[in-house]
Amino acid sequence: MIEVDEVGVVADGVTLLAPVSVSAEFGEALIVRGRNGTGKSTLLRVLAGLRAPSSGTVRIGGEDVCERDPRFRRRVAAMIGLPPVAVDLTVVDHVTLVARTWLDDSHEAERLAPAVLSELGLGALHERFPHELSSGQMQLFGLALVLARPFEVLILDEPEQRLDPEHVESVIRVLQARRAAGAALVIATHSAVLADRLGDRTLRLDAAA
Repeated sequence: MIEVDEVGVVADGVTLLAPVSVSAEFGEALIVRGRNGTGKSTLLRVLAGLRAPSSGTVRIGGEDVCERDPRFRRRVAAMIGLPPVAVDLTVVDHVTLVARTWLDDSHEAERLAPAVLSELGLGALHERFPHELSSGQMQLFGLALVLARPFEVLILDEPEQRLDPEHVESVIRVLQARRAAGAALVIATHSAVLADRLGDRTLRLDAAA
């Protein structure tokens, strides 16, 4: 499903990602570990089509990565940093908007949005505005925006950021369900708990650097 062959990134003579090779299949979680600065986020950006590699190739579902290809965008969902928000839309408005963008059935979108928020423990915060959320709640809200759309590959950069242990457990359960449903997960994380509970394969960029 995901094939990374000797992918490296160099910018202005500085190596952002030393060449790496790895693969993952449907229903598997690939965990990316490494110190800060070893290229975890850079690799995820390459997989999400947000940055072109300087060397090597990436194929997802047998096809080249291309952010402008509608088939690629439908196949791959990513959360790399917190998303931009509209100050005059509530939490549930945002998630419903994403669901409506991707789903043909507006009634299904209306049902899915509160379900995803409740799954992440944000059920009581539907009518709040994003600026009223705590940093941990904002992290979960960003994850809800990604989960409110269809995908075959889910790419997440440190989803445990700003979360207490209880909410990390909630995120693990949610991601386990997506993996069990057949999605391929690629997750950069510093959390040993998340890595141990979710990981089927591990790429250690410290070793690749």
